Amino acid sequence: MSKQTISLIGVPTDIGAGHRGAAMGPEALRVANLAARLERRGLTVLDRGNLQGPLNPWQPPTHGYRHLDEVVAWNTAVYTAVHQELQSGRLPIMLGGDHCLAIGSISAVARHCHDQGKRLRVLWLDAHTDFNTAQATPSGNIHGMPVACLCGTGPVELTGLSGITPATTPDSFRYIGIRSVDEGEKQLVREARMSVFDMRRIDEIGMQRVMEEVLAGVDGNTHLHVSFDVDFLDPSIAPGVGTTVRGGPNYREAQLCMEMIADTGSMASLDIVELNPAYDKRNQTAKLAVDLVESLFGKSTLLR
Repeated sequence: MSKQTISLIGVPTDIGAGHRGAAMGPEALRVANLAARLERRGLTVLDRGNLQGPLNPWQPPTHGYRHLDEVVAWNTAVYTAVHQELQSGRLPIMLGGDHCLAIGSISAVARHCHDQGKRLRVLWLDAHTDFNTAQATPSGNIHGMPVACLCGTGPVELTGLSGITPATTPDSFRYIGIRSVDEGEKQLVREARMSVFDMRRIDEIGMQRVMEEVLAGVDGNTHLHVSFDVDFLDPSIAPGVGTTVRGGPNYREAQLCMEMIADTGSMASLDIVELNPAYDKRNQTAKLAVDLVESLFGKSTLLR
């Protein structure tokens, strides 16, 4: 097999978030040497630079959505960029930006899987389920809605990005690390029968068992997409996010999670989102994210 080529796509916006600052995420990941660290793993890395899109107008929500037009513009750009890299046989890494951008990246992955006859599985590493709707959301922030949009609930401009509505179905998702879900959202997640491995489950059976269950059935025909929200991690090790929730995975649990994903050899696309340097200390969260991403590409502690 030829050397894998990775494409980095920077998406500098906090258009879907409730705090400013995630727009600086792509640069922080570059400062933490993401490209060089992946090249050290024997990968070819192309940095595609940053996508362009509208500025954040910082307005209150209209009809349950904040900044819908701008969110659509950014996600359309993400969709086009990610789809292009997948079609060219490269592995896209979206450097966010906030988590609303996963609507664009995963819509592109879903389209690609549909056209290639591959099965999609999305691992959603996050403190939150991001399954809100305009009716259920307390804030109107669209970074709390991407999974709902991908599963067909939301404004048509977002649910129809891929040309397939819905882009994905609930059974494609595995949530890992969940520990904060809005009241109305809990009901929606239950009704959709989402597969949720929350922190209590991780505490009860351990990260290894959780990952075995999460990855069950992944085979050569599976496209594994990892959507890594940095707030997945415990804030004691990853303070650089706008929405910290105590009680997340520690460093070793996070490493094991990434290493077990790498062992499948099936990861074919990645989002790194919600890194907010404005809340970070000396870029430590970006450095940790890069460390974990290296593990996703096969860096392990021992020679295996």
